[in-house]
Amino acid sequence: MLDEILAIQSVSAGASAYDILGNIVISFILGGLISMTYQKTSNKGGYSSSLAVTLIMVPMVIGMIIFLIGNNVARAFSLAGAFSIIRFRSAPGDPKDITYVLFAMAAGLATGVGFYVYGAIFSVVLCLLMFILHKIDFGESTSSEKILKITVPENLSFEGVFNEILDIYSNNYSLSKIKTSELGSLYQLEYKVNLKDEGKIKELMDELRARNGNLTIAIFSQEQVA
Repeated sequence: MLDEILAIQSVSAGASAYDILGNIVISFILGGLISMTYQKTSNKGGYSSSLAVTLIMVPMVIGMIIFLIGNNVARAFSLAGAFSIIRFRSAPGDPKDITYVLFAMAAGLATGVGFYVYGAIFSVVLCLLMFILHKIDFGESTSSEKILKITVPENLSFEGVFNEILDIYSNNYSLSKIKTSELGSLYQLEYKVNLKDEGKIKELMDELRARNGNLTIAIFSQEQVA
C-alpha cells in the first residue's frame, strides 16, 4: 500500500518507500544511541534535555536531506539557497556539546548516502570511546584553582589585607582584577587561588568575612566562570 502511495516519488528518486523508511529507522536508532551516550557522559548528569532530543532528530533530518538530494545538483543548490535565508541565533555552547552535534550530523550523512553499516560501526565505536574517556575522567583538571571574589567597602585599604588568610588556605594566589560597583561605594577584588584543601572553604570564607565587613564573598571553579 505504501509503495502504491509513493510510487511516483519512488520512481523519480530511484528508491522504494522501504528505502526511505529504512533510512529513517536506522537514523533514529543511531541518533538514540548518540543521545544516550551524550546523557551518560555529561558531567555529573548535567545535560541539556533539548540537546538530547536534538541529537536524535539531527541524523534523521540530515539523512533525509542527503537521501532526497542524491546526485541532483539542482536540488543541492535549491537547498543551499533555502538554508541561506535561515538565521540561527544561540549562545556559544560547550565544545563537547557541539562535537556531539557534529557526531550526529556525520551519522546522518552516512545513512543518507546508504552507508548504513559504516554509519553503525562509526557510531558504536565512537560511543564506546566516549564512554571509556568518561570513565577514566580523561582531561579532568586535577588542579584546585578557584576564582575568589571579595567585595570590600570603599573605606577599606584592601592592599594586602587578605594576604595573611590566603597564605594559610592556599598554595598560591594572585589578584587578577579590581573593579568598582554600587556607584563606586564598593570594590570587588578577584583572585585566582590554588586551594590547599577544598574541604576548608567555609573556614576560609568565615575569616575573609571578618575582614571585609561581612560583605559578599564568592568562590567559583574555572569552568563556572567560563
